[in-house]
Formats: sequence, structure tokens, C-alpha cells
Amino acid sequence: MDPDQTVVLTVVSSESEAEVVCGLLRSAGIECAYRDTDAIESSLEDFTAAGPREILVHAEDMDDARALLPSSEG
Repeated sequence: MDPDQTVVLTVVSSESEAEVVCGLLRSAGIECAYRDTDAIESSLEDFTAAGPREILVHAEDMDDARALLPSSEG
């Protein structure tokens, strides 16, 4: 997946959560990927893959991808 042709769908708190979200998206036929964010909150950030992850999708899939994710609104 070319990062230059993607948009950030959401940010999740960990790699395991990113795997779950991407699994859901892929099961619906939506290509996705995830990457580290710039906001890792650890003094060990250079040594470990901890912290938030950005979920990436193609821009044209954004609406369909959002519809699959649970809403955090009330």
C-alpha cells in the first residue's frame, strides 16, 4: 500500500488493536495498513514498537471504512 495514496482513517492505541481493525476492514474488502504515529509516549520508543498506530486506507474507501467502525459518539 503506497503511503502517498492513503489517508488516516483513525488512530488506535496499540499494534494489537491495529491488527483487529485492519482485520475487520480486510474482511469487508477494504485494503488497509497501519504505521507508528509521531506521538509515541515512551522513553523506549527507539527500542520497542509500542504506542499508537494510524490506520491507513485509500481515500476512496474512507466512507465505507468509517461505516464499519463503531462510533464513539454518544
